[in-house]
Amino acid sequence: MSERRQGEGPKPRKPNLGPSAGPANRRALLAAAREIFAADGLSAPFSAIAKRAGVGQGSLYRHFPDRLSLAVAVYEENLDELEAAVAPPDAGLDALLQGVIAQAIVSTALIDLITAHPHDPRVERLGARVRDIAVAAVEHERAAGRFGAHVDVEDVLLAISMLAGLVARTEPAERAATADRAWELLHSAFAPRAG
Repeated sequence: MSERRQGEGPKPRKPNLGPSAGPANRRALLAAAREIFAADGLSAPFSAIAKRAGVGQGSLYRHFPDRLSLAVAVYEENLDELEAAVAPPDAGLDALLQGVIAQAIVSTALIDLITAHPHDPRVERLGARVRDIAVAAVEHERAAGRFGAHVDVEDVLLAISMLAGLVARTEPAERAATADRAWELLHSAFAPRAG
């Protein structure tokens, strides 16, 4: 048994707020998962995520019974951001790919986990959302005359996949510069062609 220093009482316990704490705990867990997975990769223990979030492991497992559930939830938030980025009529592929690049730079471990389970229904739903976001970006680009007739949604989806994969496989210090170079190449390939 360890001795307490004089004047040091027991650590105060966080009050149990019951079910009302659920949404705040979930948000804290998602934020912690982003940080932990970005720093330590997918092998990081779940206990580290719960600790960083300031919740018990029971709360973590109630919200996210496995790593894929947690990764899908984080990725859903990423897709919310991408949907908002391409929603304005003047937004298009620049907004989408800048968002993809920013997310890929910090979420490579999550992307790896998601892409390792392409036939999981949760991942398939994410794929459908990505497609919808790409459709919106293509429609905006076409309306603005920034896309050539040779470009379709499948090309944009391939570009997103290539870009995310490239960023994930690049050394962290070089990711932003590599992503910028890749985007410039894609931008040129998607532009209207003369003639």
